[in-house]
Amino acid sequence: MRAGRYVQQPEGYRAFLPAPLPPDPPVAMDGEMTALLSEADRDLGRLDGIASVLPNPDLFVAMYLRHEAVLSSQIEGTQSTLEDVLAYEAGVRGENRPKDVEEVVNYVHAMNFGLKRLASLPLSLRLIREIHERLMKGARGGHLTPGEFRRSQNWVGPAGCTFKDATFVPPPPHEMHAALGDLEKFLHDRRLPVLVQCGLAHAQFETIHPFLDGNGRVGRLLVTLLLCERGVLRHPLLYISHHLKLQRSEYYACLTAIRKDGDWERWVRFFLRGVSDVSRSATDTARAIVDLRESHREKLGDQPNGARILDYLFVHPLVSVRMVEKKLACSYLTAARLVGRLEKEGMLQEITGGKRNRLFRYEPYYSLFEKQVPKAG
Repeated sequence: MRAGRYVQQPEGYRAFLPAPLPPDPPVAMDGEMTALLSEADRDLGRLDGIASVLPNPDLFVAMYLRHEAVLSSQIEGTQSTLEDVLAYEAGVRGENRPKDVEEVVNYVHAMNFGLKRLASLPLSLRLIREIHERLMKGARGGHLTPGEFRRSQNWVGPAGCTFKDATFVPPPPHEMHAALGDLEKFLHDRRLPVLVQCGLAHAQFETIHPFLDGNGRVGRLLVTLLLCERGVLRHPLLYISHHLKLQRSEYYACLTAIRKDGDWERWVRFFLRGVSDVSRSATDTARAIVDLRESHREKLGDQPNGARILDYLFVHPLVSVRMVEKKLACSYLTAARLVGRLEKEGMLQEITGGKRNRLFRYEPYYSLFEKQVPKAG
């Protein structure tokens, strides 16, 4: 009863009706929980602080967002990699491109949209619907009413199962809207530590499951948006999906423990450990970016347009000679010479192996993120 209750439906299945947040009784802030919260606050503060050291944080935010988008989408079963996303953005439309890459790109667009929208609209059900619309547009599941809360019963379980043998059945539509209203009120409540609130809000959103598709991704976006709205993060540098993908079994077990036993504490501890882990990882990446940028600026100190192309590569680490030509507004020959110089210096690596339509990856930068992506399985 602490987290909610299962209610038998006329159709013969049991649906879960979540209790409003915060939990009653409140989350137990014992010694372990207090220590985890303190550590997570400290690690997240260091991550936010490192942004002030970055020469231009906006240059690097795009890669953090892509990294989070790939990981969050892979939790939902997509096969696209970070390289697939970069190739798509570079205009490559080969036959070997995964069909689900648009879903990952949509995640990036949805996050950027949500962050900009926070300037004029608080985190709310309206904003959540707008984000969902952009997340699902033109992608798998795009026919399932993007931007609209569901009007029919959905369920979670193995492929091919029905709601009668599902692993979990969220509240039916006529109960769902009341639960969403309670969640919106909770998002505006500032009495709890913000990280505890983020964890509770994410789990509650997943329990309500208000869309026919895309609930997991929207729920993970919610964490970053809430942290940015509260000013805890000035830039979306946290990729919480890294922890959730690595610990996927425990992630789902914690959510189940909430619904079955009202065990909010297990979930909050898991969430706080994840915030600490990914904050430290993201901070290490930021420091490595600073060192990399300084090293490569020194190498290109006497190269015309060296600083400009370097900044461009931090935003678009996969380029063609034509892309460089357009960016620098120079001749094709000048662009080709610059790319050749960067390749000779070990900054760019040709990845197509052909003589035409060649692509070059900013390998030292790309590898900082790629090495953190958990392997399949």
